[in-house]
Amino acid sequence: MNRLAAMEALVRVIETGSFSGAARQLHVGQPAISKSIAQLEERLGVRLLLRSTHGLTPTEAGQNFYEHAKRSIQEADEADMAARGAGATLSGRLRICAAVTFARLHIVPHLGQFLAQHPSLDVEVVLDDRNVDLIEAGIDVALRMGDLVDSGLTARKIAQGRRLVLGTPAYFETAGKPQTPADLNAHQAVVYDQRGGGAVWAFQQESVKTNVTLRGRLRISAAEGIREAVLAGLGLTISSEWMFAPELKAGTVQAALEDWTLPPIDLWAVFPTGRQASAKARAFVTFVESRMVEASR
Repeated sequence: MNRLAAMEALVRVIETGSFSGAARQLHVGQPAISKSIAQLEERLGVRLLLRSTHGLTPTEAGQNFYEHAKRSIQEADEADMAARGAGATLSGRLRICAAVTFARLHIVPHLGQFLAQHPSLDVEVVLDDRNVDLIEAGIDVALRMGDLVDSGLTARKIAQGRRLVLGTPAYFETAGKPQTPADLNAHQAVVYDQRGGGAVWAFQQESVKTNVTLRGRLRISAAEGIREAVLAGLGLTISSEWMFAPELKAGTVQAALEDWTLPPIDLWAVFPTGRQASAKARAFVTFVESRMVEASR
């Protein structure tokens, strides 16, 4: 293998955790991958991988080499596309990350359209409500919601949605529909126990502002659990309209206190720090951005 191919072999070994996984992705035999890594370690004079019964893990030198190698491969792909011109097609693998519920409702059902637009592109979707380390997980672009606490991230805001007080018609029929934020004190709330959620909320109506602390016996750390609890009539919640989009459209979930506003929620495309966003990642972000515009109409 040439130098660039050897770099790609190491990247795939680290991301798949095995020589066989890298071989399958690169469509070569496992011995070729093993030989390439051995030659690379010999040329550099350092150990890049630690081999054990538990698999392969990069050394500190291996991790540093991986990060630079992946960036070099992406830059080489960019150079190829620039040379080929506007007619060049995207190819290879795109690894994206997003929160479980948001992706299930707003991304995964529409991926067929994106894949049809780019027939030479493979997409890997990592679903996690937590903010994973993009470099460690080999993520090309992540979709994150709310405030970005890490100011060092490379990010672009691509959509903004409303937060609403939400409950089922059956729950509101039994417990009554709150008319003011203070009325929430009399309600059972299902609290989203993650950053961007919580029990304390600031409501505003023109120049009037008031803070309310939700009361409830149920706190859940995943959005899927919040959805199920609300749909089961266990209480109301404060959530983004994105989380309950199908139910709001169908009327199986209703909003309350719509004459009051809550802080909106932002959707961000986040790229690994220190790395130029690849053409594949940019194309995906443009696709999501257009989807969110369509969904808001």
